[in-house]
Amino acid sequence: MAEILGIGSDIAECLRIARMIERHGELFIQRVYTPEEVRYCQSRRQSTQHFAARWAAKEAVLKALGISGRRGAAWADVEIRPDDSGRPIVAVRGAVKDVVEQQGVAKLLISIAHCRTHATAYAMALGREDEE
Repeated sequence: MAEILGIGSDIAECLRIARMIERHGELFIQRVYTPEEVRYCQSRRQSTQHFAARWAAKEAVLKALGISGRRGAAWADVEIRPDDSGRPIVAVRGAVKDVVEQQGVAKLLISIAHCRTHATAYAMALGREDEE
């Protein structure tokens, strides 16, 4: 069984994310989201909810890794994308990938949900499987 190395959760207010996008435009979007995430969110009817869900998911992942709020970890170093069945999965790069490797994280699990007003996410960092 894999050891749980960290957990994280976050809730984001959709209106707050919409205001940040409105106020800062492309600068905010490019700083926080990958091009793939932008395409995915903009292709959805309620794009603000999807942007907010990815914000919450990124924050939950960073909390699970114990690096939320630390400099050096770029928001776009965490990418939330759908797998073939539509389930969200986490991909990391840059400084976040370095932390994942240093901590021995074998897998990052993510669950996200959203409604008209809020988005929430829960992340779990798992270590390698024990060999018994």
